Amino acid sequence: MTNHSGNKPDLTLIRGLPGSGKSTLAGMICEKTGAIHLEADQFMVDRYGNYRFDGRKLRDVHARCEVECNGHLSVGQSVVVSNTFSEIWEMQAYLDMAERHHAALQIIECHGRFGNVHGVPDDKINAMRKRWQQLPERYS
Repeated sequence: MTNHSGNKPDLTLIRGLPGSGKSTLAGMICEKTGAIHLEADQFMVDRYGNYRFDGRKLRDVHARCEVECNGHLSVGQSVVVSNTFSEIWEMQAYLDMAERHHAALQIIECHGRFGNVHGVPDDKINAMRKRWQQLPERYS
């Protein structure tokens, strides 16, 4: 939703393990509100539109996701970012953006188990589960 009336943009962060329903929920929210949907996986697509995970690009794709989000918020466009965010520090850039752009912040956790569409191996998901951090009280 673009805010031409001077209203604050919304920044919604959706966190959860692979296959928990993050992307699906983000899509539904964006369809309903007109917000922009961003996630790191969007930047792991080859020129033919095929998803190609490359762990060497993780830092770059997350940085690109942050830059895109910042750009949209800076013009008053609401954004939904769906990423694993298993540790709180992984959200910090977005938390700072929300504050900087006076965006209304919402953090949603997905706990479904639908099977992940990107073929993340079980051992990687279990490692994410082990390092999962609960949201600090101020964000709950």
